[in-house]
Amino acid sequence: MTTYYFVAASDRFLTEEEPLEEVLKERRRHYKEHGKEVDFWLVRQPAFLNASQMKSIRDQLPQPAAAVISTDSNFITFMKLRLEFVLEGCFEAPSPEIPDALATSRS
Repeated sequence: MTTYYFVAASDRFLTEEEPLEEVLKERRRHYKEHGKEVDFWLVRQPAFLNASQMKSIRDQLPQPAAAVISTDSNFITFMKLRLEFVLEGCFEAPSPEIPDALATSRS
């Protein structure tokens, strides 16, 4: 199992109101320069939020939601500090409720 860390907010907030694209582009460039494989993703309508363990977060999120997911907890802490108005959490996948952490369709 892999632990994934995330920040989540409304899709509009993450993709229109914040310069998220710029932050992720810079992070990709940094990874490329250091030969590091990308370990973060922007996921719209993240299916993992449907898991029962995510109910408290899901109930606080305006819909439609989006999330930045990573296996790097430090990057997600940076994103939380950078974006401020996001919810932060983590989960393990695959699990019975979260078979594919990066699935984008909601059930």
